[in-house]
Amino acid sequence: MEEIVNKVANSALKVFDLEDYFPKQPIKTLDISHWLLEGIVLREKEFRAALKDFDWTPYQGSLVAMYCSTDAILPAWAFMLVSSYLQPVALEVTQGNKETLLLNYYNKTIQALDFEMYRDQPVIVKGCSKQPIPEQVYVMATQKMMNYARSIMFGEACSAVPIFKRQKI
Repeated sequence: MEEIVNKVANSALKVFDLEDYFPKQPIKTLDISHWLLEGIVLREKEFRAALKDFDWTPYQGSLVAMYCSTDAILPAWAFMLVSSYLQPVALEVTQGNKETLLLNYYNKTIQALDFEMYRDQPVIVKGCSKQPIPEQVYVMATQKMMNYARSIMFGEACSAVPIFKRQKI
């Protein structure tokens, strides 16, 4: 009986898995509508008092997406004020939903990564993920990876979709 050889493991193909960079910190959301009168009207004095009295410790060390779940028309300073209370306890604060937070997080992470190890290599961007990675993050990774990789594919080694191939000069 012949020995089974893993040709993928022995190939030059490099795997880039965005799940490796998924935040390890807790991701939390904060709906500011509960500080509004009937969830709609912002009364500055009451709003400020509610923020001052609020226990911010549950957000300690977290990534926080703050949003308003109602159709309230809010001044820009409302979110600025909430973020001023979150900033000392949270690791990162974003105005928007969880996807917006992940987009901001991955944008910073991808821009900070050293892609030199992928220079002139065939790269596969892993497609299956257990984490909710926004599709835009794959676009961000592709744009940065194109400056380094010889070729980029998406998916798994057994069923990859070609995305980019550098022209030979």
